[in-house]
Amino acid sequence: MGVRTNIKSQGIKARRLHNSSQSGGKDTNNQANDANAPDPKTQIWQVIAMIPKGKVASYGQIAALIGLPSHARYVGATLRNLPANTKLPWYRVVNANMRISLRGGGEQRQRRLLEAEDITFIGARIAKAHRWEAGIE
Repeated sequence: MGVRTNIKSQGIKARRLHNSSQSGGKDTNNQANDANAPDPKTQIWQVIAMIPKGKVASYGQIAALIGLPSHARYVGATLRNLPANTKLPWYRVVNANMRISLRGGGEQRQRRLLEAEDITFIGARIAKAHRWEAGIE
């Protein structure tokens, strides 16, 4: 099953964020015609929920999977604003270098959660064998 097929089966539809300042406040993506499409945050949550135990994905990979390939930081900001009691496996998301990006003590918690899923580290990096290849599982 390919990446797009896998995403479609989860009810995720690709959409682009629009920049109102460039379009004079008009929605250039015709989002009004696709009222059933989930917003980008919901799409991010859906993709993260699909990451299997023992695997990790990068912020950029998630952004690309929802059709926003240049918005890795948006994915990070969305995760930063999750409720404290979320069941979403946020800790399975790492940076493109396969490293934990959190600071201020959060990196220790994320590492513990990953190690509890038998994810191995080589120094500060996660072993490449744990990279999630969406649609190949």
